[in-house]
Amino acid sequence: MTRTLVVTNDFPPRQGGIQTFVAALLARRPPASLVVLASRSPGWEEHDAGLPYPVVRRPTGMLLPTRSTTRAAVDLAGRYGCDTAFFGAAAPLGLIAPALRAAGVGHLVGATHGHETGWVALPGARQVMRRIAGGLDVLTYISEYTGDRLAPALGGVTRTAQLSPGVDVDVFTPEADGAAVRERYGLGDAPVVVCVSRLVARKGQDVLVAGWPHVLARHPDARLLLVGGGPLEAALRRAVADRGLQHSVVLTGAVSPGQLPEHYAAGDVFAMPCRTRRGGLDVEGLGMVYLEAAACGLPVVAGTSGGAPETVREGVTGHVVTDPRSAEGVAATVSGLLDDPERARAMGAAGRRWVEQRWSWTTIAATFADLLDPPQRS
Repeated sequence: MTRTLVVTNDFPPRQGGIQTFVAALLARRPPASLVVLASRSPGWEEHDAGLPYPVVRRPTGMLLPTRSTTRAAVDLAGRYGCDTAFFGAAAPLGLIAPALRAAGVGHLVGATHGHETGWVALPGARQVMRRIAGGLDVLTYISEYTGDRLAPALGGVTRTAQLSPGVDVDVFTPEADGAAVRERYGLGDAPVVVCVSRLVARKGQDVLVAGWPHVLARHPDARLLLVGGGPLEAALRRAVADRGLQHSVVLTGAVSPGQLPEHYAAGDVFAMPCRTRRGGLDVEGLGMVYLEAAACGLPVVAGTSGGAPETVREGVTGHVVTDPRSAEGVAATVSGLLDDPERARAMGAAGRRWVEQRWSWTTIAATFADLLDPPQRS
C-alpha cells in the first residue's frame, strides 16, 4: 500500500475552509496509508487522539517551509516509508518538496485553494509559485477559474488537475430540519432568503441588505437570514438599522459547522452575490456554500466572482447575477424565485441531483486517490 505523508498548516481543530477540505480528503483514505505533519492549534491533543492515523505536530502555530520543518518532514517520510507526499496548501509548504524527493519520496502532489491566484498576479510571488509547482508532480486547482489563472504563470512546469472540495450529501440534505432555526429567529412561515458565509465585503451581504427594500416591495412578509460572523457584521447591523429593516433582516452571528444544515434548511432561496475586489486579488475561488445550499434542496443566486459561476447551472439550479454590485438587480433575481415557489423548488431538486453526481465526496475522493497513486490506477 502506498503511504502518503501529508504536510499541512491547515488542519483541524483549527477551523477554516482549507482545514475542512484536507480533513475530509484524509477521512476517505485508508488510515494505514497516512501520516500527517501539521502545526498546533488549541485542542490539538484531544483531536489527534481520536484520529485513526498518526499526526505529528510541530511546536508552532504556523507551519512554514523552514529548515526544521523540512528535517521533520524528511524524517517522517523515512520513518514511515512514505513514497507519496501531499501538501494541503502547496504555497508555501511545497518549497520543501525537492528535499522530500531527494530523500526518496517519488510522487509529490500539492493543492491550491484560490488565494494563489493573487500570488501569481504579483511578480515576486509569481516566481515563488512557479518554483513550488516545479518541485511537484501534480498541482491541483479547485475550479476552472483558478486553474486558468494559474496556468499562464506556471508555464507548464508541472501537471495540473482539478481537485475541488466536496459536499457531504448525507449531512447537507433536503431532509435537514430548519424548524428550530425559524422558531429561534421568529421567521414563522415567511419566505426566507438565506446567506451562509463569513461577513466580508466580497461575499455581498451588503448588497443583499441594500436591495432588501426592493424585495419587500414585492414580498412584504419575506425575511433575510444572514448566517455567519466577520468584520462586516457591525456595518451590516448599522445598515439594517438605518434602513429600518430590523423586522425583516436577521444576523445570526457565527454558527458552528454542525449547525449549518439546519440554517440552510430554514431558507427557501440561497443568495450570496459575491464580487471580485482589489483588482482581482480578492476573489471567490469556488464557493462551497452554493453547493451545500443546493445539496439541501435550495435554488441558489450567485455572483460572478472567480469560480462561483461554476457552482450553478444557469436557469436549472439557480441564477448567476450579471452585476453582483447592483442591489436592484440582485433583488430582482431573488424576487423572481420568491414569485414562483414551484419553479424554485424544482431548481432546488435539480441542484440536489447535480451535487450528488458531480460534487459529492464520493466523487472527489476517487479523484484524490487517482492523483495520489496514478501508476496503480492508470
